[in-house]
Amino acid sequence: MAWLFIVSSNEPETVYNAVRLANVSIKGGKAVNLFMLGKGVEFNEISTPDFDIKEQIDLFYANGGELIV
Repeated sequence: MAWLFIVSSNEPETVYNAVRLANVSIKGGKAVNLFMLGKGVEFNEISTPDFDIKEQIDLFYANGGELIV
């Protein structure tokens, strides 16, 4: 079964947790796609030390996830 996560927020904590959940799903054996929509396309610009979105996105790619923007 494939999972799709849709992120339409540019709130760092929300995006961080969505990508983290996507990573946990991949590790659980799911095929996962992330779709960034609306303000969610700003994910590269909103990473903070507390919510390191870039690190989570890099892990997502490394584990075989697909990102659609």
